[in-house]
Amino acid sequence: MKSTILSRRDLDFLLYEWLDVEKLTTLGRFTEHSRETFDGVLDLCEQLATRYFAPHNKLSDANEPTFDGQTVTLIPDVKEAWDAFAAADLIAMGMDAEIGGAQLPATVAQAAFAWISAANVSTSGYLMLTIANANLLARFGSPEQIETFVKPMLAGRFSGTMALSETQAGSSLADITTRAEPQPDGSYRLFGSKMWISGAEHEMTENIVNLVLAKIPGGPAGTKGISLFIVPKFLADGTRNGVAISGLNHKMGQRGITNTVLNFDGAVGYLVGEPHRGIVYMFHMMNEARLGVGMGAVALGYTGYLKSLEYARERPQGRPLGVKDPSTPQVPIIEHADVKRMLLAQKAYVEGGLALALYCAKLVDTGSADDTAALDILTPVAKSWPSQWCVEANSLAIQVHGGYGYTREYDVEQHYRDNRLNPIHEGTHGIQSLDLLGRKVTQNGGASLAALGERVAHTVSAASGAAPDLAAQLDASWQRLVAVTGAMFASGDIEAAMANSAVYLEAFGHIVVAWIWLEQLLAAEGCTGDFYDGKRQAARYFFRYELPKTTPQLDLLESLDRTTLEMRDGWF
Repeated sequence: MKSTILSRRDLDFLLYEWLDVEKLTTLGRFTEHSRETFDGVLDLCEQLATRYFAPHNKLSDANEPTFDGQTVTLIPDVKEAWDAFAAADLIAMGMDAEIGGAQLPATVAQAAFAWISAANVSTSGYLMLTIANANLLARFGSPEQIETFVKPMLAGRFSGTMALSETQAGSSLADITTRAEPQPDGSYRLFGSKMWISGAEHEMTENIVNLVLAKIPGGPAGTKGISLFIVPKFLADGTRNGVAISGLNHKMGQRGITNTVLNFDGAVGYLVGEPHRGIVYMFHMMNEARLGVGMGAVALGYTGYLKSLEYARERPQGRPLGVKDPSTPQVPIIEHADVKRMLLAQKAYVEGGLALALYCAKLVDTGSADDTAALDILTPVAKSWPSQWCVEANSLAIQVHGGYGYTREYDVEQHYRDNRLNPIHEGTHGIQSLDLLGRKVTQNGGASLAALGERVAHTVSAASGAAPDLAAQLDASWQRLVAVTGAMFASGDIEAAMANSAVYLEAFGHIVVAWIWLEQLLAAEGCTGDFYDGKRQAARYFFRYELPKTTPQLDLLESLDRTTLEMRDGWF
């Protein structure tokens, strides 16, 4: 029986037939690996997802963490899943061998972890944050910090968080007020509070390693004065540090992972790297988390799609058009054109999003200057596009289920609630769009945009024989995007250009995913069978139904429309 958590067939296609990850084993970092080890990790994560993570997904949603004023309590299934993942040495699967990691390619590690996210996004959140925390400290921490904090995290004894936002500042990190007072012994004392901090209190691990942004008094103003600190829940001698929660936030989705208000009352902290470079260091974790949020959005959209597909195949209702005899047997709803439309849209969104996420992971693995430039400009897209369109896939999954879809007895309503958080997590759509249009497309004289454009052009050229109509459509869309981008900045009206940055991100993302679908179409060329025919049909759908949506968006952007910009408070 096929899994409704994720599609192993699709993962194999993307990894081996499209991205050719086996070639990564020729790179020095991955020479100890092979297709056999890659498959072993994928198999193991599917087994763990099925046995330990999926069974308590609805249970943890219905039984949120509780706080009695002193202790946060989780259902025991969460720790059981954490322990199983840690016992398999998977927390360190992408880390350096010298600190206990397996040095798996990020492409394979992301594909494997997608099983966990699809099965239970809340419980996987504890792991995702811990892995990202450990990666940051492995890169920027001192040898002592790596020994003290990273290695226990990789063993599953400690967990990790990132503590950035504050109530009065939100995403505007320049306005944080948490301060760090230097001490004679080289440590710091932190004072302040953080809001919306996931995973920052529980009894599941021996310690919790909080990575906290704070300002050292006397430092530069704004983000240039922010430093990064390790603030553990417990100190080395076992005493409780001066960090505590004042309460839990109660969310519409992802209810199984604690979300806290975190207070620092003279908490002992240890500086990471140099003073006032905290934003530089934290962006390493933030970018990893953004890609992780995008993959998590894909995973939730994907499992919802598979469950609605299974339902559509099993649910009899109605008869074909033209059949008037009520004694004629009903047909499965998958035979109805509108249900096919909804399923095909989901397929286009989730398989396109999964391919985009794995493509970005491979850019991490190859790491050339051009790959880094392409990854830089794709990061806001890889975070935000799945967070928008895989939520839409979840909405369509509910619609396919009909009245059952919005009942708690079926999984798809929870997947929608869980996924609706991702357009906000790790930088909203608006923040990602400002990053893309305001920085990424113009940085280094447009080098990142040019690097991505070369890849699109290569695909267009390669597809000119197999799919000339789609190649021409993609080429025209990309050229129009580049021309409109240039015209927006050449106008000198940067205020109007940036006012519509969210529209720009959506158009940019759709064109990128069209490119990703053309790549998949090429990988399927000459292959026969239902799987490959499905890929071809989904690509056609995206080019017929989705890519044309960018034309009016680009028209709007080119006009430098000021409708939203000129709106006034009193007019609402």
